[in-house]
Amino acid sequence: MQKLKNILELIVFKHSIFALPFLLVSMLSAIKLYDLSFNDIWLKFILALLCAVSARNYAMALNRLLDADIDILNERTKNRPSVDGRVGRFNLALFIIANACIFVLLAYFINELCFYLSFFTLILLGSYSLFKRFSYLAHIILGLSLGFACVAGEIVLTNSVSSYSIALCFAVCFWTAGFDCLYALQDLEFDKNQELFSIPSCFGEKATLFIAAIFHLIAFLFWLVFLASVNAGFYAYLGLIIVGLMLILEHIIVRKNTKNIERAFFDINAFISILFLVFFIIDLKVS
Repeated sequence: MQKLKNILELIVFKHSIFALPFLLVSMLSAIKLYDLSFNDIWLKFILALLCAVSARNYAMALNRLLDADIDILNERTKNRPSVDGRVGRFNLALFIIANACIFVLLAYFINELCFYLSFFTLILLGSYSLFKRFSYLAHIILGLSLGFACVAGEIVLTNSVSSYSIALCFAVCFWTAGFDCLYALQDLEFDKNQELFSIPSCFGEKATLFIAAIFHLIAFLFWLVFLASVNAGFYAYLGLIIVGLMLILEHIIVRKNTKNIERAFFDINAFISILFLVFFIIDLKVS
């Protein structure tokens, strides 16, 4: 049980909540637009959720493995289980391989397109740790890693891709990139000293705050495109307005004091994804 706790701490399992709600939004949209019966697709629904969890486990564990040499030098990250010895490199590697195999196997049982794309997905998810060693576009890569789940949600149920899931993908991408820029402000000086690439280390704090705000504005616009493409109703747009206000609150909190980044990053963004899903479900029920 202690080893399991260490693994869950390592991959921050509770933060799966960031991406899962938008995967569900994408799948619910497919059910609505393609007039699917839940009785016919419930198994694929479950397999998709398991795919999302295993893919995230793989990505987070691989990130911890590849970043161990960096994390041990950072005061903020030196107590992670992958650094202090609670989770050894061999066990961590086994965990990575196991989750990658589970992900590909589950994708195989969903449909052929999912199976082929599962390999691309693993490459995309694994590229984040490498990107930040040579490009500040790592924030966008992280965003695409989460956003691609929205495209996958439609592929799982329909074996096809349409404009609604692409719009939702880009919305999640820029939303994630925005809050990741804010989160990276904590390591601004460390990244500079270690010659790591991030928007804060390359452009400074003021520019980062501006870029993050632009990213979130773009995300909001893509969410609008998504809602229009699925013919959403009043409650879905109301939910988006609340999401927009929460994004503004996030930026106010961070600009007021960068020590509030942890609270802004974890609490507000977790609520954003849940609220978006809740209001979207309400809209589907009402309409």
